[in-house]
Amino acid sequence: MHTQIAPDEFAQHMADVFRLFGPVSLRRMFSGYGVFCDGIMFGLVYQDTLYLKVDAENIANFRDQGLSQFEYVRQGKIIGLSYYQAPETVLEDVHEAALWGRQSFKAALRADTLKAKVIRRRHKHQVEI
Repeated sequence: MHTQIAPDEFAQHMADVFRLFGPVSLRRMFSGYGVFCDGIMFGLVYQDTLYLKVDAENIANFRDQGLSQFEYVRQGKIIGLSYYQAPETVLEDVHEAALWGRQSFKAALRADTLKAKVIRRRHKHQVEI
């Protein structure tokens, strides 16, 4: 999903891409940007490519289109994150962007809910000891 837009401009373009989905903000993260709505990260921009959050409920939509997972190398190992490349239509059609954005936002909310439960469980065990 490469464009002729400079990297920072490409990231800034996300507000326009997701305008029907809702207000989004960007946070600089390492060599890219996190794409957030209501404080929840549902997207990632890295090297002029948009990646969207996936989980068990929406990953098939990405895999069925042959979209690639976001990966990086850490200490010689390839690490895959729960973000997959967005389809080209997301950048071309605001309705598609809203649809895919909502699916990824829901995946991010589910992940946050699960993370919160784990944290509460750990905290509960620490208090009881």
